[in-house]
Amino acid sequence: MSDVLALGLLVLGVIVLTPAADRWGVPQPVLLTIYGLALGLIPHVPIPRLSPDLILPLVLPPLLFAATQNTSIQQLRGAIRPVLGLAVGLTLLTAALVAVVAHALGLPWAIAAVLGAVVAPPDPVAATAVAGRLHLPARLVTLLEGEGQFNDATALVVYQLSVMAVVAGGVSAGEIGLSLLLAVVGGLGIGIVGGWLTRWALGHLHDAATETTVTVAVPFAVYLLADHLGASGVLAVLGTGLFLRARTAGQVTSGGWLLGKSVWRFVDFLVSGLVFAFLGLELTTVLRSSTELNDASTWGLTAAVIAVLVLLRTAAMFTASALAGRRARRRNEGTPAGHREAAVTAWAGMRGVVTVATALALPATIENGDDFPSRQVVVVVALVVVIVTLVLQGLTLAPLIRRLGVADDADTGTDVRRLHHLAAEAALHRLREDDTDTDTDTPEAVVQAVLRQYENRLDYRRSVTDLVEGDLGGDSAGDHLRRLLATASEAERDAVQRARRQGQVSAEAAEVVLFDIESRSLRYET
Repeated sequence: MSDVLALGLLVLGVIVLTPAADRWGVPQPVLLTIYGLALGLIPHVPIPRLSPDLILPLVLPPLLFAATQNTSIQQLRGAIRPVLGLAVGLTLLTAALVAVVAHALGLPWAIAAVLGAVVAPPDPVAATAVAGRLHLPARLVTLLEGEGQFNDATALVVYQLSVMAVVAGGVSAGEIGLSLLLAVVGGLGIGIVGGWLTRWALGHLHDAATETTVTVAVPFAVYLLADHLGASGVLAVLGTGLFLRARTAGQVTSGGWLLGKSVWRFVDFLVSGLVFAFLGLELTTVLRSSTELNDASTWGLTAAVIAVLVLLRTAAMFTASALAGRRARRRNEGTPAGHREAAVTAWAGMRGVVTVATALALPATIENGDDFPSRQVVVVVALVVVIVTLVLQGLTLAPLIRRLGVADDADTGTDVRRLHHLAAEAALHRLREDDTDTDTDTPEAVVQAVLRQYENRLDYRRSVTDLVEGDLGGDSAGDHLRRLLATASEAERDAVQRARRQGQVSAEAAEVVLFDIESRSLRYET
């Protein structure tokens, strides 16, 4: 019962503090972490207990898969070199340098390697929360999100190898090579096969709820299968998610697409929110029970690790920016990113979910039954690193972006209206081509009815563009338009619900019409 109460308090924090974070201009992960810290300081508040073996399989698959469903494949492909440079090169370099510093400060090499792998991957959640509110340039958002997806795979491979070395008492070079090969090739292979099978299954299903259930189950299935076979579960989930993102446009029904989008947006929101709130709560528990806090060496190690993370990332970002600028000038191109964008990217290297999950997932014992060496030191250092980087960098990232003037002035609404216009024109062009096909046996009345529908839609989009972007409707035309459309949609809902209450129509028919009304209302909001 105490675990249920604790979970309820965490969910309550997510519900209450999410709109508050937006109102106060504070990244939601930062505010939820502070909430968890405050909650942990209240006497008699129960602390939920999670088995270390369950943390990674429960947390990573939904978060990674949700991230792939928001990824722009085209933008990711265009930024693949810097993304891999950060996600693989910088992550490995960070893990190695942290291990060297930690060993110099007294940790055995194997434990130092574990700590390096735990703190190496930055978490883009807080950074992209700020980016969305302040309209960072798309290339920076793609870089941060792409790094956040692939650096998890890099760090977790190093993490698994280093933990295996501690638990087993050492590993040979051959075992390391074989494990790396199996992790990378096996993970990607399982991911692609899983994506292909899921695509095949979705092509044979025509029910929105069933389609969404499949996409919810698949990330857990491929992660667990890969982990059981010794492959990278993270790469398996990423492979499946990116495959489905690029290749399932025609396999999913419209209802399944809408429902899936909503479900994965909610999963991403709830799981990440709960993890950050749980982080604060867990940290107070660890700090209360840890004897390492009385040891100055633990605090010295923590400060050294934070310094390595911040300084190394800053040096890497500015070096990469300078090299990219020199290469662009040599090719007579514009500089792709200057020192201001490098500063923002460097300061966006907050640690988060993966660091928390891997630290808490460390096994309690090793192969011979002894306690995992220095486990509490690694956990304390990792959690304090997350808190310091998340709160310090998370709270100052938005002011830094404003100060440097990096925010993008692009208007998403304008792009949305232009895309609606292009889509309607494409539909009309295709329909008119089909109408001129002499082999078609479609009645002319049917063709004209569909053409009129799209012509009316195109006329509506043109009138909206003239009102909002032109001088016809004035500066507040967009607000007035949304208000009137919301009023009309509310009247539609009332009419349908009244007919359902009075028994004039079936409940199933009412649900179909209400779904259409809500879908149109969602489009009107843009």
